[in-house]
Amino acid sequence: MGRTRGAWNSKGTWAAGVALAALLAFTGYAVLSGDEDSDTPSKGGSSASASGSPSEGPSATYAPPDDWTEPESWAALPRGKRTDDRGSQVGFPQSAEGAVAMMTAANTTAIEGGQSSVDEQLRIYRSYIGAADQSSANAEQIELAALQSDKALAKQMGIKAGQDLPSGAYVRSTVVGFKVIKKSDTEVSAWLLSRVVQKNGEMEKEKGSYTRTLAGAQWQDGDWKLTADATAQAQQDVQGQAQPAMAAPGDAEFNQAGWTALRQAS
Repeated sequence: MGRTRGAWNSKGTWAAGVALAALLAFTGYAVLSGDEDSDTPSKGGSSASASGSPSEGPSATYAPPDDWTEPESWAALPRGKRTDDRGSQVGFPQSAEGAVAMMTAANTTAIEGGQSSVDEQLRIYRSYIGAADQSSANAEQIELAALQSDKALAKQMGIKAGQDLPSGAYVRSTVVGFKVIKKSDTEVSAWLLSRVVQKNGEMEKEKGSYTRTLAGAQWQDGDWKLTADATAQAQQDVQGQAQPAMAAPGDAEFNQAGWTALRQAS
């Protein structure tokens, strides 16, 4: 199976797919670093999708490419203990793995059918941003930015703004790897590597890219939350360091960059 390269350079689409980056940017988290690589090879080929369980590694029915390099580090992150009233997993354990699991949940999005960027970004904002960093003004900014993303996506897909996406159309983001920067019982920072895919309809070809995001979390009121202070500290901690290369699991560069691949949550 050969490698495939996607050509997806739409900033509007990327903003719609990567809700976490947009959220933090509009809530005072200017230090968050989210960027895309539209020329990163996918070891899974063009059929690799963020809709299933891409973090489980090669399955018994999957024949990996000849140049597949097994990730040196795998993790099965814990699930949240419960689902909140917005449909988000919350209640993660007080551990570094629990913090990364929350970050992963906050950067896992699906825009399809009647689910819009506004829906996803406000959900993540309310579920995962620390209470001290929330305000009505920030929520309004997020909603306005998400509306622009939805309009850009609707234009790409040939529909009117506000309409449900066409049948079979979606934009999905799934975290496929992480790299912890610092950790303690009350604060954790990490790089996240995500696969973002878009399909404009049943008969359209799926396109995708990878994104790299820096995030910081603090333990607050019995759960992990993304906060401005933790993310600012993470930015300071990586200042002057090279950012980890964006490479698909299965590429040798994935291991060289120090990423840990994800299996299905335990």
